[in-house]
Amino acid sequence: MSVTVLVGNPKPRSRTYEAAHIVAERLAGRPADLSIDLTELGAVLLDWSDARVAELVAAVQASHLVVVASPTYKATYTGLLKLFLDRISGGALAGVTAVPVMLGGHWKHALAPELLLKPVLVELGATCPTRGLFLLETEYASGEALEEWLALARPQVAAAAVNLA
Repeated sequence: MSVTVLVGNPKPRSRTYEAAHIVAERLAGRPADLSIDLTELGAVLLDWSDARVAELVAAVQASHLVVVASPTYKATYTGLLKLFLDRISGGALAGVTAVPVMLGGHWKHALAPELLLKPVLVELGATCPTRGLFLLETEYASGEALEEWLALARPQVAAAAVNLA
């Protein structure tokens, strides 16, 4: 099973990046095969002819499991992540199991991954077998919220990934 982490935080190697890798590893039982930190791409995300971005889009489409992560920015996911997701045609993530993950400073944004990021992933064709994960920036590496989510999500993600393969 190929595992990809896709991070849309404008800060390189951010807490969002770390959280996404923790989630991917805890779900898959091993580190991700591919890590895409969109901030490293910079302005080429605006160049629709860029071959490197096209290769990364193809890699996401070929993945079995993709952890898509963003900080909560203006109550939603970042424009950086949107720029990348706009490259993916509707339905092109068919066969991909996706997990939306968002970090934020307050629990009032806890529904953001479920209400804002998950519908986009489903529109792109991904299967999202579990509820989106929201973590506080101060508790992203461990804590009750992560452990409770993992207990519910592991079997759902495992079943979806097997059924899609």
